[in-house]
Parts: sequence; C-alpha cells; structure tokens
Amino acid sequence: MTMLALEKKAIALYVDTEREHARTIAGRIAQDFRAQGFDVVDRAAADSASLIITVGGDGTLLRAARIAVQGDVPLLGINTGRLGFLTELDEDDPRISDLPAVVERGLYMDKRSALEAEYKDQRFFALNDVVVHKGGVSRIVPFGLRFDQGAVTRIPADGICVATPTGSTAYFLSAGGSLIDPSADAFGVVPLLPHTLFSRPLIVPTRSRIEITCDSLMAQAHLECDGDVLAEIAPGSSVAIRKHPKHVRFARTAPLHFLERLEDKMLWGVSIKDPRR
Repeated sequence: MTMLALEKKAIALYVDTEREHARTIAGRIAQDFRAQGFDVVDRAAADSASLIITVGGDGTLLRAARIAVQGDVPLLGINTGRLGFLTELDEDDPRISDLPAVVERGLYMDKRSALEAEYKDQRFFALNDVVVHKGGVSRIVPFGLRFDQGAVTRIPADGICVATPTGSTAYFLSAGGSLIDPSADAFGVVPLLPHTLFSRPLIVPTRSRIEITCDSLMAQAHLECDGDVLAEIAPGSSVAIRKHPKHVRFARTAPLHFLERLEDKMLWGVSIKDPRR
C-alpha cells in the first residue's frame, strides 16, 4: 500500500442526507476540518478535493465511488449504517473527533478493481457487482454466458452476477459465490437461482471480457450496477462486462487485513458458541 500525500487542504463530504444522524456527524466533521484550515466542498465539487469522506453506510460509499473514480479521488468511509464492511471507521471511533490530524498524518491507499458494463453504446460503472436479472416473469429463462471469444453457454436461471473482489462479500456471497481477497486479480461469476444441478460459481481473470445475453423470448431484463437498476435490456440483447480502466482508491488509517475484517464484521470463523453470535 502507498501513502496519500495531500496536494491541497480540501476535502469533499458525501453524506446520506436521508438520515439525520449522518447529517449531524457530517456537520461536526466539516466544522473540525474548517477549523484546521481545510476547504470543505460537497459532492458537486468533489473533483477539486484531495479526499472524499463519506458519512453513511456501504451504499453511500458505493454511490460516492461513481464520483471518486472520475477524478481519481480517494474515499474514506465513516459508517453510520448497519454493517459498514467497506467503510474505514465506525461512528463511535474516537479518531473521528480528531479526523483532520489523522488525515494530515497520512493515510494508506488501498486500490480496488471495478467493473464497466456496456449496453447499446452506454457504459456503466460498478465497484461491487454487475447483475443482469430477469424482469417481471416468474418462469426460469435461459441466459447466454460467454468469456472472451469462447462458445456461449446457456444457463437457465433468474440472472447472472459478475462481482469484483470488493463485491464478493455482498450480493455475490448471498448468491453462493466465493469470498475473494481484495488483492486477487480476479472477478467472480455466479448464476442466480440456476435450474440445474451442475452450475457453480466461477473465478476468472480480470482481463476477461464477459458477455451476458438475454433470451430472445424474454419480456425484458434489468441491468443492475451496485444494486441500482440502470437500464432495461431488450430481448435478444447482450451486455458486455470488463474491468474498468480506473481503480477506486480507499483511504485507510492502517493496512487492511481482509480476514480480520471478515471476522470483525461478518463473524467469519467465529464459533457458534461465541456470544457475538
């Protein structure tokens, strides 16, 4: 991990404005930074900042990543939500009261691969995952799946999820996918509720071009990026997914230890007799 050197004393705040608690914490953070001579801007001017601080949950950080990647601005997340797996500090962390000094002392940079989905000349960004999901029909439908220039495999399912290592602990995990260490140069692919006994998650290199084709008789399908529906996919159409040309940079107060984070946030490896369960 490299260290972040602040080029200018300017931070941006990206806040879950629907939650009063998040707004209150963000207000205190803004006041503290201004008292130390920092400029504090909102999401509209995030490109001009040296650091984006998100206040909310993992969803808030994921939405902020769409802005951060455009200007190559690192993200530091403060969790006021439930899990906070992607964020760096929980809301009760004492370091938040001295955050300007923490930032000025130096932060570690954690680079993460992202995805780019292309459909009909439109390109969409995803830090966690890209999902092509059937529309309102209740029946199982076949999706075509192809890697690079290989043959198309037909999979009867509710959809297909392609995840980054960052997203492997989210929807991909719930769909039966494997946990992927963030340092791995790989993506995960898993069918959603496949109607077969032989379909299993796949781990593929990030250089892969992944193509998902919707059945030509389907009514419609949805293209979802990080949980948001961004496009309706016409019957017989395809979505191409590849590695995004830019990384997303997370700002850390210390190097991330993935297994420790899994144990702390998701109780991975914790005995069922442990009182934390």
